[in-house]
Amino acid sequence: MTSTLLVVQFVLAILITIIILLQKSSSIGLGAYSGSNESLFGAKGPGNFLTKATMALGLIFVINTVVLGFMYNEERNKSAIDNIKTDTLIPSTPITSNEPAAPAAPASSPVPEVPSK
Repeated sequence: MTSTLLVVQFVLAILITIIILLQKSSSIGLGAYSGSNESLFGAKGPGNFLTKATMALGLIFVINTVVLGFMYNEERNKSAIDNIKTDTLIPSTPITSNEPAAPAAPASSPVPEVPSK
């Protein structure tokens, strides 16, 4: 579910960017490529439609962001330790070692003296 919402978030970001760039600004922007005023959007041009579309996509983007934040926060609160059974602290089977015992210390013997010259 989180992956789907993340993909939707990317698509919304791209669509919002495109719609904002298509809007008419003081320097025209990419709005010059949207066609003439007698197009699909009516006599006033695409301004009113693009403004409403920007508002709707922005609202959906914000809602999706809040839902994604909530879902990631819920996943963050889960821990691997929550899945461990802690009925007792004592292991159920005794731990045995297959390692050999340490060798015994040799009996003390006199240290041979080194002849001096």
